[in-house]
Amino acid sequence: MTPRLTDRNFPGPTMKEEHIEVEGRVMTVLPGTMFRVELDNKHLVLATICGKMRKRWVRLTVGDRVKMEMSPYDLEKARITWRLK
Repeated sequence: MTPRLTDRNFPGPTMKEEHIEVEGRVMTVLPGTMFRVELDNKHLVLATICGKMRKRWVRLTVGDRVKMEMSPYDLEKARITWRLK
């Protein structure tokens, strides 16, 4: 028997994992809108820009400060969500 959406025993959608927000500085611009970013604690991560930044044609260069979201499962990759002053 398949569960119905009105069934009280059906667990329903689960919450997504929360992202870790970190700040860093762009160290290298790589092809394919990828960037090597150094975090404030001196770790290097591979980052890409988010869709809204891509849509708005936000340009990033070496030395820019950025805010990123990282998954708690993979701390080597990030998504750039904001360019800071």
